[in-house]
Amino acid sequence: MRIKSFKIFVITALIFLAQQKLNAQQQQPYQGTVGKTLNDSKEWWAPVQKPPANAPNVVLIIIDDEGFGASESFGGLIHTPTIDSLANNGLRYTNFHTCAICAPTRSALLTGRNSAFVHESGFSHTRMSAGFPGWDGRVPPSAGTLAEILKDNGYNTFAVGKYGITPDEDTTDAGPFDRWPLGKGFEHFFGFLGSQTDQYKPSLIEDNAHATPDGRHLNEQMTDKAIYYIARQQKAAHGKPFFLYYAPGAVHAPHQVDKYWSDQYKGKFDKGWDVYRQQVYENQKKLGYIPANAKLAPRNARITAWDSLSADQKKLFARFMEVYAGYLTYTDYQIGRVINYLKENGLLDNTLVYVIQGDNGGSKEGTTEGTIEPRTNSTRTQNQADYLKINLADIDSIGTPNATTNYPLGWAQAVNAPFKEWKQDADAEGGTHNPLIIFYPKLIKEGSIRTQYGHVIDILPTTLELTGIKAPEYIKGIKQDSIEGISLAYSINDANTASRHKVQYYYIFGSRAIYADGWKAEAAHRPDAIDFNFIGNNPPSDKSFDDDVWSLYNLNEDPTEINDLAKKNPKKLAELKKLFDEQATANHLYPLLDWYDVNNQRIHHPNGSDTQGPIK
Repeated sequence: MRIKSFKIFVITALIFLAQQKLNAQQQQPYQGTVGKTLNDSKEWWAPVQKPPANAPNVVLIIIDDEGFGASESFGGLIHTPTIDSLANNGLRYTNFHTCAICAPTRSALLTGRNSAFVHESGFSHTRMSAGFPGWDGRVPPSAGTLAEILKDNGYNTFAVGKYGITPDEDTTDAGPFDRWPLGKGFEHFFGFLGSQTDQYKPSLIEDNAHATPDGRHLNEQMTDKAIYYIARQQKAAHGKPFFLYYAPGAVHAPHQVDKYWSDQYKGKFDKGWDVYRQQVYENQKKLGYIPANAKLAPRNARITAWDSLSADQKKLFARFMEVYAGYLTYTDYQIGRVINYLKENGLLDNTLVYVIQGDNGGSKEGTTEGTIEPRTNSTRTQNQADYLKINLADIDSIGTPNATTNYPLGWAQAVNAPFKEWKQDADAEGGTHNPLIIFYPKLIKEGSIRTQYGHVIDILPTTLELTGIKAPEYIKGIKQDSIEGISLAYSINDANTASRHKVQYYYIFGSRAIYADGWKAEAAHRPDAIDFNFIGNNPPSDKSFDDDVWSLYNLNEDPTEINDLAKKNPKKLAELKKLFDEQATANHLYPLLDWYDVNNQRIHHPNGSDTQGPIK
């Protein structure tokens, strides 16, 4: 019994000492004097953390599944007047990149560290994570978020819309809540925790509890909340800076929007995706959004030429795009409500606004034919003619609350113009190359273009530099890992300065790439693992990662990845493959897992559940 008691004593003492160390790291030592009476005592108050003088408000907007060539602000054919205005009075970054899929992009964006380093190589979803350091879907407290840093420096912090990096098993009203938005530095949250949700019947969260939606479109509800949070805060503490993370579920599937918006595009896309891509490419070239030497990537072999489609296919497929375009224009309108509120209340001039147009490229998840209802076994086993007949019969429901709409594959590459491939393809620019706009009237006086290479991990250090806040050594007593991003502030007043972000790896479910100062090596691992043609999940492949064929591109000369130089320059390819290995090791990306590994029961999860369904 004495030995047992002694063990308990030792464990208790160790816990106490650890807590004391934590408290010492979190709190400053008392610097006053405590005597027996007030006369021989000296008061001391710990200083209240205040933001730097005249620190700007920060509004970070990230749109879902948009693509480089969708909106007019980067040469696309979809009206986005609010975003265009921000771009015309700010900076267009035309060489900015994401992680090719939502959770890795968002975790990297909020932490300033690479997605694998913060455990998000895949997803926080049960079926999309694995029990390895880079894959468990649990962002560690040593990778503090932008919200945590700004809150600790005197900001109020709000988030609305899609969060997407809370582990499935933590998403009930029983928590735990440390990986919900309020556990990661946001003081208020209104939105959803997963990767997608119905826009009229969302899986809605407010702060730390599930809430009941009111039947209106989620974009309208979340915009109301964003304005409410700001208005209430400014009434209580006028001039106190705030951070708003505005992350609509749009334009991720399901594409749902009132016909008032989609009908504005009636007939606008009847010429099809091939004409769309060509028109956008010409716009981008004329306006300087792509380099003069950029060529339009060829139409993907999976996509049928528009002129070869039947009249029924053209009618159906054009309607899918009308709905997508209306959805994006509607989202721009809701963003405009926030921007107009800031302007009308004298807040906009000292607000730093980022608009990231897509957490990845346009989505390939709508199959070659597009989807209106969920792809149940009955619809997935239909042949192409029968599936077309079903969709034609439901054409009027596309985009309505009664449908789960996603456009066909041809439109995915179209909205990614001028690049090849799409969402989930971390090897290709079509999956990772997204527009960035930085609007900051206090510092940026007129619209201009920036071509410096950037990545979502660069947003956090850029914000810290522009707000005058230093990266903390500790957050909540926990020592912080180094921030991996490179601030883009150096480029704001110098359009011609060289890029400082020199190396970046990419990885999503087997597809992978390494960028190094204008060169890029990439491998498309089993690109057919996602089924496009109604036959269910493809069987596992015997193809190993070692069998993957690597390509090599000089993006300075070939920005749309058309001329493979792997055979001409094997030495450079070997150099970049070695660099990928170094980056993968340093960021805890290994072991490499592909889509089949994580989606077909080869990975075992702690709760044994399957709550999320197919990859989104």
